[in-house]
Amino acid sequence: MPKVKDCYIERDVSWMYFNHRILEEAEKEYIPLLERVSFLGIYSNNLDEFFRVRVASLNRLSENRHIGKQTLEKIRRSLKTINKLNATYAAEYTMAIDRVESELRLHGIRLLKENELNEEQQHFLTELFYNKLNGSINPIWLSEIKDLAVFEDNRIYLAVEKTEVESQKKKYAIVKVPDRAIGRWVRLPKSDGYDNIMYLDDVVRFCLPLVFIGFKESTFRAYSFKFTKDAEMDLDNYADYGTLEKIAAGVNSRRRGSAVRVIYDGSMPKGILKQIRKRFNLNMLDTSIAGRRYQNHKDLMKFPDCGHTELKYPVWPQVMKEEFVSKESILKLIRDKDRFIHVPYHKFDGYVRVLQEAAIKPEVKAIKTTLYRVAKDSKVVKALINAAHNGKEVTVVVELLARFDEESNIKWSKRMQEEGVNVVFGVEGLKVHSKLLFIESGKGNIACIGTGNFHEGNARTYTDYFLMTAQKKIVNEVAKVFEFIGRPFSQVRFRELMVSPISMKGRLLRLLDNEIHNAKAGKEAWVKIKINHITDPDMVAKLYEASQAGVKIGIVIRGNCSLMPGIPHLSDNIKAIGIIDRYLEHARILIFCNGGDNRFYLGSADWMPRNLLNRVEVMTPVYDKDLQSDLMRTVDFGLRDTTNGRIVDGKGGNHLQEGAPFRSQEELYKAYQNTPSTSIPQL
Repeated sequence: MPKVKDCYIERDVSWMYFNHRILEEAEKEYIPLLERVSFLGIYSNNLDEFFRVRVASLNRLSENRHIGKQTLEKIRRSLKTINKLNATYAAEYTMAIDRVESELRLHGIRLLKENELNEEQQHFLTELFYNKLNGSINPIWLSEIKDLAVFEDNRIYLAVEKTEVESQKKKYAIVKVPDRAIGRWVRLPKSDGYDNIMYLDDVVRFCLPLVFIGFKESTFRAYSFKFTKDAEMDLDNYADYGTLEKIAAGVNSRRRGSAVRVIYDGSMPKGILKQIRKRFNLNMLDTSIAGRRYQNHKDLMKFPDCGHTELKYPVWPQVMKEEFVSKESILKLIRDKDRFIHVPYHKFDGYVRVLQEAAIKPEVKAIKTTLYRVAKDSKVVKALINAAHNGKEVTVVVELLARFDEESNIKWSKRMQEEGVNVVFGVEGLKVHSKLLFIESGKGNIACIGTGNFHEGNARTYTDYFLMTAQKKIVNEVAKVFEFIGRPFSQVRFRELMVSPISMKGRLLRLLDNEIHNAKAGKEAWVKIKINHITDPDMVAKLYEASQAGVKIGIVIRGNCSLMPGIPHLSDNIKAIGIIDRYLEHARILIFCNGGDNRFYLGSADWMPRNLLNRVEVMTPVYDKDLQSDLMRTVDFGLRDTTNGRIVDGKGGNHLQEGAPFRSQEELYKAYQNTPSTSIPQL
């Protein structure tokens, strides 16, 4: 019988398998072409973040002399596997890029380089330079560069070789492509029946004679490269200033981080590459990759459609549930019966209406909420500010360490403080990842527990549930979570909610033990799980134990999975399906058979050590029969998916599940469209 310890997939290796599933979506010929282009952008963006965070952390750990030999060997094995998989997937990615570019031409969209322009297009780019680009392209002579600190992470740079025509004297400069100011894509005048698009990189190449105007006549060659820097922030925990200022300083330190990866144009002459390595101290860098002409393919997520909407998914108008457009008070309706929305099938404005009504209702005395990520133009924050203006006591717990959203959260925190909102910056040493709202009202308190962020942008692409309830046993405990956040070392007990880091892991293990006990007693025993990540070793071991006892386990999992389903005598009762589709699967749902008296939970926690031990997370029981049926349908549909459901086997096979065609997201959408509601077109 295989040993449990030998059937554990390291978190970062399993992540590579997950990201490969996204690449495989980009290779499906029956998916609309521009959606495939977008998947290529998502794959690239994910990989950049992975290297910035996870690979950087592994590199840092591998250099720690105090780590045990066994741990060090495990880290080095992971890095070796990651680099091997990355090389394999990179070759596959290159082929996919070439394929979609060829197919774009078949549909009348082509990418032009700087040497493929007609006279009209050349004139267009010259005008563009003088009207927009002039002053945004600022070369730095390579000889003047001392270190990497002045260069930004994940930006596109061109190494420019300037050769004087008369003397053939060469000089080298570095130019940052100003994509954030201009955008990565430039649409050119149509020609030959094509919609023409140009990478901004090539626009800069075309404009180099204008950038260096005033010098002796020269020719130019330019080669792209980019750095991926360590995204870990250097936080001075002993500095004599506040949390907000500390995080802001940490964000700046991230920009000065050391490089963990450099990708460069493989056609770059060795002489230029050698100089870049020397100037930027990259000679010792392990992950140095010779790529192709273009970097930062994440911008493919914003590739212009040129009006070719037929090459995209058809629009699925979001549903506005009847109760959220009712003339009756939504707060009263929640007191009458639990309500919920399942975004993006349902419109997030349903939740915004709850906040907006609470902000102006006289009986509402106080509002407390957690914010992990905030939209750029947040209706949620505006409603909270309005509540403060209306005399409500508003408390917002902002997680300043939401990775890569620190600057946005700092901005909104300052704005809310200026408007009279009491802003609390989480818990020292514990990220506040729970998605909670508490409304104190003279007519009965209300709570909302979500699986995802209160974020309008996320709610258009992430699948998440938001439960709104007035059940006292739940609402009172939501209030206790906010008390715990205020006094994190106080002793708090929860009977209804599962709360990390207090008791969630223990209760989850007991729920699984209950299924094991029932299976051994010959009773029906099963567990259905929809989750993002499972990497906690204890949870993995318990799932194996449950499988061995005969508990049937179905898992719809998006990302990291340290399980190896389907191993005889160990995990042959476990089935895991990963779904990549038009929406990002994000909801966390747990359903336990419980001897026929099914128990339902939803909330913010994945089964990772960080979520169970180092974050404030909340899972709530679900008692409303309508929501229970909805949760069961969502998980069952996911387990049935044969169109986008890939079998997670712990080996990276990612084979599509067999059976009659069934696409879970489409079937869910149809089901919601057929329920009483008001259909509102999606913007």
